[in-house]
Amino acid sequence: MLDWTQYRDELLGRVGEFGKLSPGTLAGYQALSAAGDKTGHLDARTRELIALAVAVTARCDGCITIHVAKALKLGASHEEIAEALGVAVAINAGAALVYSARTLDAVAAHEAA
Repeated sequence: MLDWTQYRDELLGRVGEFGKLSPGTLAGYQALSAAGDKTGHLDARTRELIALAVAVTARCDGCITIHVAKALKLGASHEEIAEALGVAVAINAGAALVYSARTLDAVAAHEAA
């Protein structure tokens, strides 16, 4: 398995290098990431749990290690993280069902043509 803390540190170093090369891009990303903090509709822990579910759906190891660290720091329990991951599993399964229906629609369209 991956050494997640080492990977996180290495990733942050590379992101820092990227930020020096393209500071506007990094600043724009940071503004997007911080936008939810300003509304106050969701607490930070809830946003991190959502981020973890999205990270799994996006298959982004970098997102996973960053948001696991943040979620744990904010007091997220293993059970809360598992529940958020369960939502990701369900959404991915649901998306597969939707695209299965779309595929059958494409089959019907091709057969009719």
